[in-house]
Formats: sequence, C-alpha cells, structure tokens
Amino acid sequence: MGAEVLVGVCVERSEQMVVALLGILKAGGAYVPIDPAYPAERQDYMLSNSQAPVIVTEERLRSELPRTDARVVCIDSDWPAIASMAVTAPALEANPEQLAYVIYTSGSTGKPKGVQITHRALVNFLVTMGETPGLSAQDVLVAVTTLSFDIAGLELYLPLITGSRVVIATAETSGDPRALAALLESSGATIMQATPTTWRMLADAGWPGKPAMKALCGGEALPVALADRLVGLGLELWNMYGPTETTIWSTCALVDTQGKSLTIGRPIGNTTLYILDAYMQPVPVGVAGELWIGGDGVARGYRGRPDLTEERFVSDPFVASEGARIYKTGDLARYRADGAVEFLGRLDHQVKVRGFRIELGEIETVLARHPGISEAVVVARGAGSEAELAAYVIGRGDPVDALEVRQYLAKTLPAYMIPSTVTKLEAFPLTPNGKVDRKALPEPTRERSAERDLIAARTPLEQRLVAVWERELGIQPIGVSDNFFDLGVTSIVAAGLFAAIEHELGDELPLGAIFRAPTIEALARLIEHDDGATRWTSLVPIQPLGDRPPIFCIHGGAGTILHLEPLARLLGSDQPFYGLQSSGLYGGTVPHQTVEAMAVHYLAEMRQVHPGGPWYLAGYCFGTIVAFEIAQRLVAAGEKVKMVAMFNGPSPAWIKTWGWFGNQPSIRKNRPRAPRMTKTQLLMRALRDPRRFVTAAQWHGQRWYDARRTKYALARRRPVPERVREQFFFDLHQKAERAYEPTPYPGELLMFYGDKLYEDPELGWGGLAERGIITYAVPGEHKGNRDAMHEPGVVFVHERIREYLQRIAGSGAAGGPTDTGEGV
Repeated sequence: MGAEVLVGVCVERSEQMVVALLGILKAGGAYVPIDPAYPAERQDYMLSNSQAPVIVTEERLRSELPRTDARVVCIDSDWPAIASMAVTAPALEANPEQLAYVIYTSGSTGKPKGVQITHRALVNFLVTMGETPGLSAQDVLVAVTTLSFDIAGLELYLPLITGSRVVIATAETSGDPRALAALLESSGATIMQATPTTWRMLADAGWPGKPAMKALCGGEALPVALADRLVGLGLELWNMYGPTETTIWSTCALVDTQGKSLTIGRPIGNTTLYILDAYMQPVPVGVAGELWIGGDGVARGYRGRPDLTEERFVSDPFVASEGARIYKTGDLARYRADGAVEFLGRLDHQVKVRGFRIELGEIETVLARHPGISEAVVVARGAGSEAELAAYVIGRGDPVDALEVRQYLAKTLPAYMIPSTVTKLEAFPLTPNGKVDRKALPEPTRERSAERDLIAARTPLEQRLVAVWERELGIQPIGVSDNFFDLGVTSIVAAGLFAAIEHELGDELPLGAIFRAPTIEALARLIEHDDGATRWTSLVPIQPLGDRPPIFCIHGGAGTILHLEPLARLLGSDQPFYGLQSSGLYGGTVPHQTVEAMAVHYLAEMRQVHPGGPWYLAGYCFGTIVAFEIAQRLVAAGEKVKMVAMFNGPSPAWIKTWGWFGNQPSIRKNRPRAPRMTKTQLLMRALRDPRRFVTAAQWHGQRWYDARRTKYALARRRPVPERVREQFFFDLHQKAERAYEPTPYPGELLMFYGDKLYEDPELGWGGLAERGIITYAVPGEHKGNRDAMHEPGVVFVHERIREYLQRIAGSGAAGGPTDTGEGV
C-alpha cells in the first residue's frame, strides 16, 4: 500500500474497526467508510467512484458487498494472516497534505459526494477539540456514531491522542435508549457526542442524566426545547456546528442557560468564518447572509468532481496566502453583537411559496416553542399556485390539535408562513447518519380541529356538499359547521372547490360566496334560500364582525375581491371589512359601463349594511377611481367620509397620459426584450400557428366578438373561461376609467404604492385632494401589481391603516385632520 491508496471499510462497530482504521492510516492509505446498512446501489456507487483497490470487511458481510475487482480483506477470518505481519511501523514520510479519509455525503443530484479530508485538517481539528470543549486522560468517551458519519472521527481519535478511554457502543446499543443509558452508567462515561435525535431519545426514555457530563450535540440544528431539557439534567452542553467539507466541527458554543436563543458560537482554532451577501461582500452585524468557512479544516474537494469542487471551494478573497480557500456552506447565518454566530437554517431550505421567500427553519423554531411539541420539521410540497407548507411534529404528552397549532403560529408569524397542514408523527424518518430524512416524510394529513364538535349533515343537500368538500379538500370527516379557512386551505383552492360544487349540483356560485358562506351549513342556506339578487350581489362581507364602522374596498380591474382577504384578516376580528366585486362578474345582471353607474350601485348596496356615516372607503387599482367617486357623492350628500385609501391606483389623467405602466422606470428598465426574429424564423412560426399573425382589424374584431359573446353568456349565467372573463372586465373598466373626469375632492387621500415602482408617489392624484395626500411606499419585490395585498407588503399596509384610523379617531377628524371635526 502506498500514499493515498483508498481502502473501503465496511465493518460493524467494534474494537476491530478501530484497529483497521489505524492500520490503514499507518500504512499511508486513506479509508472510505461504507456503512453495512447502506443499500447495495449506494455502496456500489461509492466503491466505483472512489476506485478503492482494497476493501476491509467481515466474513459475514463479504457476500453482501457489490461485485468488485478490489482485493477483499476480512478482519475476522483473515486475522491469523494479519497477526503474522510485522508490528513495526512502516517507514513512510509523513505528509500533512495526504488524504486521511474520503467520506461520502448526500448530494443534491441524488448521488453522494466524496469529501476528501487531509491529515492536516484532521490533526488541526483534534488538537483544537482537545482544548475546547476539552478532553483529558481521566475522561471516558462513549462512541455511538456510525463510521460513515464524519463526526465519528472525534469519538475514535480524540480519546487516543489525549490518553483517555473510548468505549465503542454497538449499533444495537446506540439505537436502544435503555441499553445506552445503562452503558453510560456502567462505563463511567464523562463525555458523549451525538445528534439531537439521540439525545432526545435518551431524555424521552427517562434517562436522569449525569451531572457535569459533557454532552456534545451536533449534526443538525439543536432545538431550544431540547437544549433546555439537557441543561436541566445537569449536563455540560456544547452546541457543535460544521459541515463535512470543513472537517467535522468548525464552531462550538457552551449552552449554560435555559429559555434563550442558541448560537453556534465562535470558530475553532485556525478556522475563519465569513458571512457574505450575494456579491461576496461581508454583511453587517445582525444581517443574515451565507456562511463561508476558511482555514486549515477546508477539505481538498470532492473526489472525481472538479466542477462541483470549483463551485463550492473558492479562493479566499480576504487573505493574501497563496492557495487559501473558503467553502460555501449553503447555510444562512448572522453575527450577533457579542461576536457569536446564529445559525438560521439551510439556504436550500429557503423555499418560495406563492411568491414569498420563506425560511423553513424559522417556522420550525417557532413550532418547537409550542408546549405540546418536542420536535418539528416543515417542508414545501407542490409547485406554483398549488405549493403549500406542510408541518410534521412529534408531540410531547397530550395530542396537539392542528388548528390550535396553526393559531399558535399566527401569533408570531405572518399568514404566508403558516403551514396548511400539521401532521403528527411518532418519529421522523432518519438517514443512516441520524438526520431527519425530509424526502421520506409521508404525505401530509389534513384534519379538522378535534376541539370543535363534529356536526353531521342533516339534509340531502348538506350530505352532497360534505361529500364534495371531503373529496376536494382531502379531509375526512368534515362537519357542516367546520370553517373553510380553519381547515388549512386558502382562497387559492376556492375556485376548484366551487367548480366541483357546480359540477355536482349544477348551480353556479360566485367565488365571493366563500366569505359569506365559509361553512357547509351556511353554503346550503345560500343555495336553498337566497334569491338570485342576494346571491349575486356585489357586496361581499369578507369580515362582517366587529363594532367598528366598516371599511368598504372596491375591486380592481379584473372585478374580483378574493385577494383582499389577507388585509381583512390582518385588520382583525373587530374591524368589519366588505369587498365590492364587479356587478355581473359571475352573471345574473349586465355589468355597469361607467364609473358613475358603479358608484351609484355600490353605494346603494353599502347602505344596506351601513345606512349612515361615518364612511371608510378604499379602492384597489381601478377601484380607487370608483372609491373616489363614491366619496365625492357622500360629501355632496352632507355625510362624513373619514378615510379614502388607494392601493396602487393611478388617476384617470395619469392613465390617459402614460398608461398603467408607462411611467414606471423600474418596469421599463427591467422588462425583458424579445429577441429580433429572422424572416425564416417568422415564416416557420407562422406555419406552426398561422392564427398568431392577424391584422389589427382582425385582432380588434376578435376582441369585439369575444366581448359580445362573454356579455351574452354572463347575462344568462353560462360558464365563461376565467381568462376570457378577466379580459372582458379589464377592457370594460379600462373604457370606464378613460371616460371618467375627476373633480377636486375636499378631503384627504391615503395612497399606497409599490416602492420604486412609480416615479410619482401620488400617482397623478396631486391637486385633486384639497387636504393633501399621505403617501406610503409599500416594500416588496413588486413583480406584480398586487404586492400591496399580498404578504409581506400587506402587513405594512395594515399597520399604516391601523395607525391612520387611530390618529383620526383621536383627533375626531373627518376626511383628514380638522379643528371642527365636521365631515367633508
């Protein structure tokens, strides 16, 4: 055997395993751990990728190894031949840059990556660990980790270089909490290293702990609740952090308090941490960024993967030393003011659900604080508009109720971070390294709240509706009093549910009915008892409860109001909130053609639930113009108008001059330009789809025909494709806004606009509000014009509206601050 010859090691945990490892290292080779529990396909890949010419195994495992040309040495049956070898150390030159081991970790492509660790990296780690957390000749370390997990290097080698004793626990003992507790007692253990899963297993089994025993915990994030339990057992708890690529642990932190957030501490010896932004620049203290690690622990790279090595291991831009590199961990972290580093989760656990970037680790942290939950994992399932968050929890004591858990999260997290499902498990599926196997989590279960009485269907209609709800929502059973939104589903799936109801009952329902009838019993009453005029009203009570004067918000260009639900919810159960959808949106009546006609109709419906002032109005996009006209009519009638809020709603003059997006520099600059096509490309495109090439007259003629057909279908409540319906109302409202001529309003306007989206924060309304315009730039990505009604922008909007309502309530102002308090 020569320098850096790779040797596969596939043995059970025993003293002979340590002998084999030391023999390989003394001979100048590097070992490749191959867990006997690994599937044959994974073992085969590791052997073929490493090209190890020698394999050390046991006789009973030999037949289970993949077919290979490598020489096989059985540490048990070949022991007589091994014992006859010379006992003197081979005459080899020690080179710290030679490989000590190659260990395979999971890869994002599904193929394991072979991480190459040198002697320099391993020795630096061991010497540092001997100092902090520290190990002396009097210590006894119980080793419980499989060799295929790199942290086993601490358990096997650190005791040997410090003169302490190592006790090798068998695989069976490591997985049995009672047997492991007995071994800790009988061996006189003073230190053990394990994953949070193993420590929790011990604590749950009633292990009383050992005062002053060192507990090293790492491999995955340490939950605060578990840390509190271990500290409460009198253990000297250390939170360890480090990726395989930087040699086992790169930081450590002593945890000596309970109930406080945890850090991963500071770097070990000869190790440097950088927290960088997307441009590889250091971020300020307290700001989250990606964690990069440099120093002596950085691995050589990935075996046989130069492309991936170049991507993840880059030259250190902050030191002048030749050859210095830093490793891209893919972890999110930030520096605290005291210099400690706070781990915030995996960047690849950062998901995008319905347009919002979400750190799954943040949700898991809040879940773990729930008194009934000991451990939690959150994943994103589905894609696009169907994507949703799914939580998996392990309970502590009494069973946890899914609805109660979601309500608990809602006290801390915004609505877009609340999981749609909470699935209770006895234990999480684990990888061979003892980490949670997120890919093996079962399909989430939807369930109703166990705390709510189950009321069975009482009529044939309710029975049919229950069957549709259970089938479409995947929840069984569902009671007739169960609320649609409490079942963990959102308005996104309302269209599918209502389409299924229409197919089952042959009775069209507007999507807005989900607010008026969110339970089966209410929906049945709506279908059976409401007349057509009531069912197809423009006024939709999104949140009708509360003693405060209601807020009325007018629809946007598409005519719908479903996107107003987040704002209504955030304003609270004490604030009534009504949406006004376009008349005729779902048929039954002819849509209004002018802003003035809409204002008259909507105001008449508003008076049915709020006969007199004061009035609080709002409008979204096109609806701002209608809200403005309603306010003018109320003022002319001598009534009080206390608020007119506008959400991304340009004035008619602005639209006539610029169009909806013409004066938005960020959109103009960032709008992608279509590449110029050659004549041949244009001809081939026309041959594939000649309908794409029509004259302007043909195009306008088709739009006119579609509009007439849609108008006819809506008037007779016939089904209309959503795309066609939306385009019809956009065109109708565009004509109405261009024909409207606003006059100065004697009050104050409240304007919300997308930050950096418009050059004029007043969106062309300047000069039309005699008491001025209060403008707010709504933060967000603003890739669409609805960010003011979506998380996180809607949180900003609701906070400013709350502040405004409190201010005018305190001043007695109407339509803006006044001395008299009289309405405008």
